[in-house]
Amino acid sequence: MNGSYFGRVSGRTLPEWASELDCGSWPQFSLKYILTYPAVTCALTETTNPEHMAENIGAAFGRLPDEATKRRMRELA
Repeated sequence: MNGSYFGRVSGRTLPEWASELDCGSWPQFSLKYILTYPAVTCALTETTNPEHMAENIGAAFGRLPDEATKRRMRELA
């Protein structure tokens, strides 16, 4: 989406229940959603910023959303 998603959530607080997924940021939140989509075998985050890279790696750890949680996630976008 070439960053348009982050423009839509910019300035918005991450929902409190995102902590249930061990998410501390919108990028982690969105990557956890993307990585649980069955057709996804590789996610390209397209950043050269080391801070963004470290943040993105955080999405690989902790709990992943189930289908009910992914529905909640979609409602925020």
